[in-house]
Amino acid sequence: MDPTAFLAWEEHQPGRHEFVDGEVYAMSGATSTHNTIAGNLYMALRQGLRGTPCRTHIEGVKVHIQAADSVLYPYVFVTCDPVDLTPERDTHKTSPTLVVEVLSPATAAYDRGRKFELYQQLPSLKEYVLVEADRPHVDLFRRNAEGLWVLHPAGPGAVLDMASVGLSLTLDQVYEEVDFDLSRAFLQDRIEPSAGPAAS
Repeated sequence: MDPTAFLAWEEHQPGRHEFVDGEVYAMSGATSTHNTIAGNLYMALRQGLRGTPCRTHIEGVKVHIQAADSVLYPYVFVTCDPVDLTPERDTHKTSPTLVVEVLSPATAAYDRGRKFELYQQLPSLKEYVLVEADRPHVDLFRRNAEGLWVLHPAGPGAVLDMASVGLSLTLDQVYEEVDFDLSRAFLQDRIEPSAGPAAS
């Protein structure tokens, strides 16, 4: 199966799947904490980018990384490419500027490693944001003029500066309505080896 065949096949599946290295991986469900964090970022980005050519997408829209023959489901992403607004790109986009992933114990190593390697093959991508779900901490990787990815961490009381889309948020805004005690307890129970690029 190639990415084109996968995209056609996946449209008719009841669940979500990712396509990496020629393999199809089923995705597991998310927690309410993950949904809250993703929702906070989606709403802030959508509101902040209103009136611009950029569009914000959440969870259900795929990113096709053509150079890597891979198809992924980011938690949240922004694309500013006019081609991504055409009807042919209704279910998947190819040129995100900003990608956000919300981490879980089972997928954190994959999100920081192989998945980041895949996203780096997107020429359009300027920033990759990793949001921890069990504590107020965000790692933002920004591509510099030399093409190198530079880490910009943000902890309690800090500001998340998403320069690629001209928007800054406090971590209080990112984590609004998140109960860290509940999140830590739940995520600890879910720690298990990751069998592949399934997201949770």
